[in-house]
Amino acid sequence: MLLRGRRAEGCGTTSLAPFMQTRGRRMRYFRLLVLGNGISAYGSYLNMVALNVFVYDATGSALAAGLFMAVRLATSVGSGWVSGRLVSVYDRKRLMVGADLCQAAALLSLLLAPDGVRPGLLYVLAVVTGGCSTLSQVALRSSVPEIVGAEHRVRANGLLVTGRSLAMIAGFASAGVVVAELGYSAAFALDAATFLVSATVLFLLPLRTRAAGKPSHDGSARTSGAARRTARMLLGTAPLLMAMIAVRAVDGLGSSSHNVALPLYSSSLDPDHPATFISQFWATWALGNIVAQQVVGRLTKRTGRTPGEKAFALGACVMSAGFIVVFCGLPTVPAVIAALVAGAADGFTEIVYVSRLQSAPDEQRGRLFGLSASAENTGFGLGMLASGALLETFSPLQVVAAFHGLAIALCAALLLWLAARDATSPPPPAEDPAGDGRSAVTEGRG
Repeated sequence: MLLRGRRAEGCGTTSLAPFMQTRGRRMRYFRLLVLGNGISAYGSYLNMVALNVFVYDATGSALAAGLFMAVRLATSVGSGWVSGRLVSVYDRKRLMVGADLCQAAALLSLLLAPDGVRPGLLYVLAVVTGGCSTLSQVALRSSVPEIVGAEHRVRANGLLVTGRSLAMIAGFASAGVVVAELGYSAAFALDAATFLVSATVLFLLPLRTRAAGKPSHDGSARTSGAARRTARMLLGTAPLLMAMIAVRAVDGLGSSSHNVALPLYSSSLDPDHPATFISQFWATWALGNIVAQQVVGRLTKRTGRTPGEKAFALGACVMSAGFIVVFCGLPTVPAVIAALVAGAADGFTEIVYVSRLQSAPDEQRGRLFGLSASAENTGFGLGMLASGALLETFSPLQVVAAFHGLAIALCAALLLWLAARDATSPPPPAEDPAGDGRSAVTEGRG
């Protein structure tokens, strides 16, 4: 908008300099945000391992450990709807800072509490971490087009995917060492510190997280039926977006299946060193995510277009097929290559999906991502329960193939729908080069 206005005023080519400087500052600020987000993501993954082990050690009950995970996941599912409303009404930067501070405070409370009180605080912590992590994710994804400019959202999403992938590997890899060598108190203190660092970075960065001219709070004009009205609006005007969200929910089923099956499969490959294959798998998967970020960034820069729904569906098919191949009992090198392909397709699919939802207008974006978070967490939660039960009877390959095969079938149906639509409909309008997404919320591009 700044560039357009200055051209209209006849300022000539010299007016590009302030615009370029502003754009450069935006990306520098965003890279710092990615660093802070990666640090908090590291804390989240470290937290995930350390807390689950602590629950079992503190209670001596596998049921209590499972209940803790269930409470956290159920909170994540429910908070998706609430988060969508909050980020549509309140300042998103403040929400992200508040979410990090709440998680830090909850961890510090657990750290400082007497040993006898800690077991009771665990379920409070599960609610806080589950709800705040979802709120932070929805707020950040909704804000990316306003932080960096909609035309740079694909590149920005790629940076976030890369940062989170590296954080996941570091968190999972270091959790055992931190707990074993330093103890739970050190792990909780480190977790809290990562969230404090992230909140400080966010607070200090001069970020605009909402479209210019949009109020950050609209009072109490919205009623309790706002979410239902939004859902009806989206179903009526953007069925393709709803189909993409459904694919992501089924992808959650597939993701849960290989997460649950991986330890069993790794143990069958090498009973003496079951962690070896798991480490190779996740390290290669993360490398694939980084490769995807580079590929999508270069593709978007060269073509000037964001990959659309067909690319999303094809990427999801490749991703699911790659995960299935990993469990086929292949030698190490082919299995690692399959994990690399699956990781690259996983990263590609997430970048395309998030960028597509971000093309919606700002006032609808928050509820879209809230709905998406609920759908993805629901799929993952149901998949954890179902795959865990099925692995009692069936092999890891059978369970992973069934769940990821369902995702492939749904993607194939989406591709057929897109092909039929293209054959019977005129081409849709091109995406607004300014990236405000006014045409993107309809049935969209192929």
